[in-house]
Amino acid sequence: MSATAPSAAHGLYSDVIRERWRRPRFRGELPGATAVAEDVNPLCGDRVRLMLALEGERIAAARFIGDSCAICAASADVLAELVAGRSRGEASALEVADLLAVLQADIRPTRMRCVTLPLSVLGMALRGDRRP
Repeated sequence: MSATAPSAAHGLYSDVIRERWRRPRFRGELPGATAVAEDVNPLCGDRVRLMLALEGERIAAARFIGDSCAICAASADVLAELVAGRSRGEASALEVADLLAVLQADIRPTRMRCVTLPLSVLGMALRGDRRP
C-alpha cells in the first residue's frame, strides 16, 4: 500500500479529509468578495458557497461556507487553498485529480459528486454565474 492510500482502519475518510473537515483553513465569509457562487447537490444535500477576491486576473483570496458532508467540506477547503494566488486560467484548469491528490482518499463513485461540487461552484464563480 502506498503512503497516500487510506488504510482500512481509517475507513472512508483519509487523515486529510478528517483534518480539513474538523479544522478547515478557508471556511468563513470573505468580505469584499468580487466573485461569489453557490450550488447544491440535491441527491445528498451538500451546499457550497465559494467567495473569491479577484484582482484583475489573479485570485487574491478564496473562502467557502456551506452545509456539507466531510468529503465535500474538505474538498472545498482544499480547493480554496489551491486557487488562492493563482490566475483565473490556472484555477479553471484544476481537475478532480488535483483535489484527490491532496485529499489522499479513494473516493467511491457514489461519493464523487461530494468532491466535484466545489469545483463546479468555482467554475460558476469565475463565469459570474451566482445561482442556485
